[in-house]
Amino acid sequence: MKARFIGAAIFGITGVSILLSLGFWQMRRLEWKLALIDQIEARIHNDPVAVPADPNEERDRYLPVTAEGNFTGEAAFVLSSLREVGPGLRVIAVLETPEGRRLLVDRGFVPEARRDDVPLAVDDVTIEGNLDWPGDVDSYTPAPDLGRNLWFARDPGPMAEALDAESVLLVARQDSAAASPLLTMPISGVALKNDHLEYAITWFLLASVWAVMTIALLWRIRRTTV
Repeated sequence: MKARFIGAAIFGITGVSILLSLGFWQMRRLEWKLALIDQIEARIHNDPVAVPADPNEERDRYLPVTAEGNFTGEAAFVLSSLREVGPGLRVIAVLETPEGRRLLVDRGFVPEARRDDVPLAVDDVTIEGNLDWPGDVDSYTPAPDLGRNLWFARDPGPMAEALDAESVLLVARQDSAAASPLLTMPISGVALKNDHLEYAITWFLLASVWAVMTIALLWRIRRTTV
């Protein structure tokens, strides 16, 4: 019985320790995410500059920029959805500058039923926004349906290759050519998924339950030995 009591105690303490460590790890992740959000918010609203000649992800992510030129009519459509609106598409358009640069611009969201109502070829436009290299693609993301010009994630590299543009995305904050039904979707730190607190609470609650169950088990074992 003594060996059983000690084994149950070790098992219980180990389980509680693991669950608590997961909870504290999520709390550290929460601190990191909040710091990242503050960093993004502090940068995205700075005065915009010209798009660097050689944009670098590590140096220039979220850099506020401005660009002028013509929307060529070339675009990629990314399957998306918006709460309270429903399914739709992100419009990734090619902006050709007077210097001949071809930039990818995330112009925002359009409801799926109104895809054809967005004018794609527009002259003399001015865009203000932020550079980004979205990490939307994962191992479960389907390959794009090039026949329908439908993508399932924003992926600047392959999109740039398909549209013969630079491999960087300018996410519009202000688009002089934007009009209904197109809804501009600027970068915002608060839009980052931040559910670490909920996960931490879950792990801590599980640790509490595990501790209570362990105490109850030890009590039962001890009673049987009396």
